[in-house]
Amino acid sequence: MKILVCISHVPDTTSKINFTEDNTKFDANGVQFVINPYDEFGLTRAMWFKEKQGASVDVVNVGVPETEPTLRKALAIGADAAIRINTVATDAFSVAKQLAHVVSNGGYDLVIAGRESIDYNGGMVPGMLAALTNANFVNSCIGLEIDGTSAKAVREIDGGKETVSTSLPLVVGGQKGLVEESDLRIPNMRGIMMARKKPLTVSEPVEASPETQSVSFEKPAPKGAVTLVSPDNLDELVSLLHNEAKVI
Repeated sequence: MKILVCISHVPDTTSKINFTEDNTKFDANGVQFVINPYDEFGLTRAMWFKEKQGASVDVVNVGVPETEPTLRKALAIGADAAIRINTVATDAFSVAKQLAHVVSNGGYDLVIAGRESIDYNGGMVPGMLAALTNANFVNSCIGLEIDGTSAKAVREIDGGKETVSTSLPLVVGGQKGLVEESDLRIPNMRGIMMARKKPLTVSEPVEASPETQSVSFEKPAPKGAVTLVSPDNLDELVSLLHNEAKVI
């Protein structure tokens, strides 16, 4: 089985986010980037298939040279080879089209992507990728088993879980639950050294016009100051709940 794991290069959630050029551009200065957490769940599941079923695992990223450390981390975790599509990730459609070109030419049986990236939270790329490659698709996947060309997946739905059966080729939009958080892997020294010798191929992009663009960014409003109310002053508490918290 040949597996491709899509890797997004996203800011660490602890990073302080700023914008430049009148809030139209993201300021990457001083920001620590990591593997998108949803993608990391998918990569860990792919490593299970590699170790238990002899699958080969490639990782792919749409991005400029600055994203290569993230791909190298994926290689250190255990992926066999990496592909960087040499273009800026703009909108979901153009990213999906770049990935579809790699999938179509790579002969992959299973593609695992995160349900969404934690920076833009678009949630569109996996579904678009499945449509562009004529593959089956399971989104919000929290469980996956492969037996030959058959697959059984568990996906999260409103109010519960749904188990579905399908066949390869398959695109999965994974999330927390695809593996346990305790199963996530930290690269060790041996993995880091081996990653330096693994192939990282730079592929030039195909023609793909963006369908959307980010016009501007806005930070969330700062949290209001906490107002302390004396337990003896219930009238003031009721007033605050009604006028500020809008409790009826």
